[in-house]
Amino acid sequence: MADAAARPLDDGSRRWTLLVAGLCLLPLLLQLPGPTALAIAATAVVIALLAWRRPLSNLVRGLLAITIVAAVAAQFGFHFGRDTGCALLGAMLALKPSETTTLRDGRSLVGFALFAPFSTFLLDQGPWTLVLGLAGAILGLGALQRLATLEGEMPPPGLLPPMRQALRTLLFGIPLALAIFWLFPRIGTPLWGVPDRAAAKVGLSDRMSPGDWVDLLADDSVAVRARFIGPTPPKSAMYWRGPVLWDFDGRTWARARDIGIWSLDRAQPSATRWTYTLEVEPTDRTQLVALDLPLAAPEGASLTWDYSLHAARPLANLTRWQMTSSPPQVMQMHLPDALRRRALALPQGYDPRTVALGRDLRARLHDDRAIVQYALDWIRRDFSYSIAAPPLGRDSIDEFLFQTRTGYCEHFAGSFTLLMRSAGIPTRVVTGYVGGQWNRLGGYWMIRRMDAHAWAEVWLPQRGWVRVDPTAAVAPERIYDTIDDRLPAGGLLDTLQGPRGFAQVGDWMRQNWNDLVLGFNADRQERLLAPLGLDRLSGMQLVLLFVVAAALALGLMVWLSLRAPREHDPVLRAWHGLVARYARVGLGRGVHEPATVWAERITKARADRTRGLLELTARFADSRYAAGVADEASARRLVRDLRAHRPT
Repeated sequence: MADAAARPLDDGSRRWTLLVAGLCLLPLLLQLPGPTALAIAATAVVIALLAWRRPLSNLVRGLLAITIVAAVAAQFGFHFGRDTGCALLGAMLALKPSETTTLRDGRSLVGFALFAPFSTFLLDQGPWTLVLGLAGAILGLGALQRLATLEGEMPPPGLLPPMRQALRTLLFGIPLALAIFWLFPRIGTPLWGVPDRAAAKVGLSDRMSPGDWVDLLADDSVAVRARFIGPTPPKSAMYWRGPVLWDFDGRTWARARDIGIWSLDRAQPSATRWTYTLEVEPTDRTQLVALDLPLAAPEGASLTWDYSLHAARPLANLTRWQMTSSPPQVMQMHLPDALRRRALALPQGYDPRTVALGRDLRARLHDDRAIVQYALDWIRRDFSYSIAAPPLGRDSIDEFLFQTRTGYCEHFAGSFTLLMRSAGIPTRVVTGYVGGQWNRLGGYWMIRRMDAHAWAEVWLPQRGWVRVDPTAAVAPERIYDTIDDRLPAGGLLDTLQGPRGFAQVGDWMRQNWNDLVLGFNADRQERLLAPLGLDRLSGMQLVLLFVVAAALALGLMVWLSLRAPREHDPVLRAWHGLVARYARVGLGRGVHEPATVWAERITKARADRTRGLLELTARFADSRYAAGVADEASARRLVRDLRAHRPT
């Protein structure tokens, strides 16, 4: 067998093993950053072509390994995380075909490739990851079956027999897998820590600079799903509050680092109440969003003094939060001196024209509301909206307000805030999301990452903090270039991207997957039998149920594995049924007896019970062994007669 394992791979087996490696690598590449995934895929193709006939030398393989490891580490800034480890696994898998020449090498490549789809679940647990992972596992099991056949020096099987065997093996394990999923006792927190991702996901950040949001506004994936319980606010009122930015260094707005030093000054909510559930996709950050102004922090989260919500742990998995919000009548009527100074701070030596304009507005208009209205009228009259905004230099706000006058929400919010501060009005930047897309199938709102938005809050006497959205002041005829304009339009692509298109169907399927699979936590497991009248299952009851279910599943697996496979030939299957009927009346056939010998023996012994058996057995023997006797019509008649025959 050692010599057989060292046999060279034939072309068919090599293609199969490389296909398995590629399919197993695919779901992992889909979760890695684009440049990294493309580099790994290109490396895999080039190495497979170069090593098709003979392996690369040890020196070349060593240099390639060092280069790949260094390139992956550099891509992730030499920070170790889940994505870094997964990328290194993918890179090593891309390098593996350089030494795959024998049956043993092929088996090693397939076994190594099966680690890739499992590692993908560290990055994503979506339905497509599962489907692609299962496809890779099934094809991998089929490839191992083929390699085992060749190693046994048997003729190479076709495609279907190994695949049938792989599917059969997979089906054997499904009952036990379901028992583990539904009944194995879960705990609320993990037993061990999993490293964070080295490359941050695109999402809301606690910092904002001109041009930072281009990638975020180009990402149409869903960040949050909102389902309202009771009244639903109009879409124009859906401002999903996220990080609040106070500090400005002349280029970047940032969240206040000493965020816990002031106590929370409760706002005076209005009579309107909105109760809703948020389903938040993983971000690996702690930042949450809430509609307008949350009345209280949900369990597992905290509310900062500027009404920004933060989870107790990084959002590494899908989470659900139930909240109640209300548009405030008054928000922080009394502004402490320390906060006032923070909300009026100006960077030294930056944007002198903006500072001069703000001071001039204060001298001419005096009233805070008049100054705010003047700025909004100026934006409506002279400014344009476009995501293709030109880059800005050192005095970015001066250049935006007095030169380019073209930008998107981060330009408008940051510039408006600095202008108001220059005029003596306490102002801060608020980031989050605005609006959403209604999913008719699921009955919920999809808040996409491209719905990210920035606005301002000004502090006015007797009113407290008031939301002002300078981007909304842009005249409609001056909105030149939006993200929606850049989405594919026309024909099938327009249908897929449209509000009633397949994108909504896909997200509805993802939401149901989240609800049924990813959302099945310890609390839902304890209430699994609530429909049967058992409110909550204790830990011991779960253990007993799991033991019983696992024992039944293992028993079923053993029975199925020991059970003789179904005969595919209908004639032979009907003959086995006839023999079994005679065995039940004590006239069974010995395993050593040919069919005609058995029929003659029992006919001599019990002619009264075997009438017609000799003639039927002769027909069966002719159909099996006589050349040119059997045809489709005679085979059907023989099957019918074999099934109808009974011992008399």
